[in-house]
Amino acid sequence: MKLKQLFQSQDMTTGKPWAKILLFSVPLLLSNIAQQLYSTVDSIVVGRYIGDDAIASVNASMPIIMMLMVFFVSISSGSSVMVSQYFGGKRREELSRSIGVTLSLTFLASVFIMIIGPLVAPGILRLMQTQPRYFDWSLSYLQIILFGIMGFAYYNILAGILRGLGDSTSSLIFIVIATTINIALDLLFVAVFEMGVAGVAIATLIAQAISALLTLNRLRKFDEFDLKWEYLKLKPVYVKQLLKLGLPTGVTQMIFSMAMLFTQSLTNLIDIAAVTGIVMRVDGFAMQPNFSFGIAMATFTGQNIGAGRLDRVIEGRKQGLILALATTTAITILIVIFGKNLMYLFSSTESLVNLAYNMMLILTIGYLAFTVTQVLGGIQRGAGDTVTPMYIAIFNTVIIRVPLAYLIAHLTKTPEWPHGQPIALFLSLAITWILGAVLNALAYSRGKWKQKALIHSEESQLNNVDLTLPDTSGQTESETI
Repeated sequence: MKLKQLFQSQDMTTGKPWAKILLFSVPLLLSNIAQQLYSTVDSIVVGRYIGDDAIASVNASMPIIMMLMVFFVSISSGSSVMVSQYFGGKRREELSRSIGVTLSLTFLASVFIMIIGPLVAPGILRLMQTQPRYFDWSLSYLQIILFGIMGFAYYNILAGILRGLGDSTSSLIFIVIATTINIALDLLFVAVFEMGVAGVAIATLIAQAISALLTLNRLRKFDEFDLKWEYLKLKPVYVKQLLKLGLPTGVTQMIFSMAMLFTQSLTNLIDIAAVTGIVMRVDGFAMQPNFSFGIAMATFTGQNIGAGRLDRVIEGRKQGLILALATTTAITILIVIFGKNLMYLFSSTESLVNLAYNMMLILTIGYLAFTVTQVLGGIQRGAGDTVTPMYIAIFNTVIIRVPLAYLIAHLTKTPEWPHGQPIALFLSLAITWILGAVLNALAYSRGKWKQKALIHSEESQLNNVDLTLPDTSGQTESETI
């Protein structure tokens, strides 16, 4: 294959499924790893130049950021299903209007977050029992990130549109450029200008804005759809369609985020925010194959469902699952062997690194299970059935994970750990991943997702304002400790 073909839209309805999935997944994996470097470099810089409490301050702000991302998760989820299926079905008009509505809704959601986010941040940090010694740092980082959220939002949503069109390579190039800029500005603002945690946040915003502009410019060059002003209008039919597909996913994200607030409160009580911050950074890299193959399977499924090729979806599931499990196994082995060395990048405190590494080993128990969840969940989401993964995710998080974490914490209280031991947070998460894999396998076998194709019922949907779309929601593509 010529290099030029990597930067074109990929038709995943023809050719060997495993080859198409792999070709799509590799750039996506590299892109996700590069994006993970954003937060990783932030933690390394603040940890090395400011201190361990600075790592905790950045980590403490993450649940709030994720909670406010519900709007963008909704838009991105709905858009991804629409784009992949309309692209697979060669529906130019519908594809163009879906992309236009996505761009307009992203703008409105960004403005809302930029206004509301910084105002509610202090109260939520206090509600989470954020430690006083790094409260001001957390608030500074959080308010700056939220005020400049538009660049982050547009990059991620535009990159999602590119992936729906089968192009996972362009976003890789752009995120590598942005990550390089982010690293340089982190060092400049923190090490040279001594701007502290605020400098890290400002560097991240600048890099994200650049990546968003590059991605938008790339999107404008596609021939498969039209990007005109008229398509940016919020035509009710397409707005309703996108929200019906995406809002349940956003609701799931909100429930996840609220659960994260409870677990973050437990983290703050136990006082191991720095430990979880380090584990999350290393864990983030270990998780990238799962997320990448989950997105790849959603795109593969969406395009083939749109083209009426259910047979390819079934075949792709077998081959995609083998690829994903093999990749996760290899990376898990590397994490076990070299994970501790990576953790020394964030902190030189021996006791902190040892504790973080031991907690990391507990999480590795569930990595293969999480791979199964992402692949099978990706197939269901790509087909348009995100209700089932949503129910599973909510059950796992609300009914199992949060109560289990507090229960283990209660049972492991000691004079040294009066609020419970760190294992409560990590063991509860690993157990949740394993249960999630079992439930998603059962749901996939049930086959409800096969009846959720968007295009098959399109005529009744687009000719009737009271659309009869399948109820949809979905599983977020992120977890946090």
